[in-house]
Amino acid sequence: MPLTEAGIHAAALRLIDADGVEALTMRKLATELDANPMSLYHHVPNKEAVLRGVARMVGAQFRTVTLQDAPWQERIRLLATDFRTLAHRHPKLMAYSFSQPGFIQPDDPFWTALTAIVAATGVSQSEVPEIAALMVAVVVGVLSAELNGSLQQWATLKPPGVARDAGEATVADRPGPDRDHMFRLVMDTLITGLEVRFAADRSGRGADR
Repeated sequence: MPLTEAGIHAAALRLIDADGVEALTMRKLATELDANPMSLYHHVPNKEAVLRGVARMVGAQFRTVTLQDAPWQERIRLLATDFRTLAHRHPKLMAYSFSQPGFIQPDDPFWTALTAIVAATGVSQSEVPEIAALMVAVVVGVLSAELNGSLQQWATLKPPGVARDAGEATVADRPGPDRDHMFRLVMDTLITGLEVRFAADRSGRGADR
């Protein structure tokens, strides 16, 4: 089968899902495709270009929220949940992507949907990118901690000064928290904060009239 850019990206994703981004090399990719390593360079210039292509391919799998008539709170929850599902589908790629400043691009389906929802809340157009960026930072931060296990470990720590009960399991042995519950808690907190902020803005605009 002839080499194609799409085929190269699909093969790279298989290798990343199995062994992580760090283990991906052009030679391993060529072996996966049963091709001469040099032939790959006719389609992709280097590993960085492959990774960008893989990220675009996975990003295109994102399911854009279509509940246009639903409250913005419900649309935000669905958008974040779909994004989380995609992150857990390809955890090794997404953990790497989250660490890259250029992970979110203006034409990404996720960013397009998110900014449309934020704009529908009635905030000024100039504030839409700032609010959307902060929401991405919160969601990506939580998902990063989920994927690397930090969130599970942190959630089992007792506050300072609280003694461990006799016979209680150590942190290492203690069962981890319900990640789904914790993600819902994050979204509840984020949405509540935005509701308060938007209500205050509306009150301020009303007082200025």
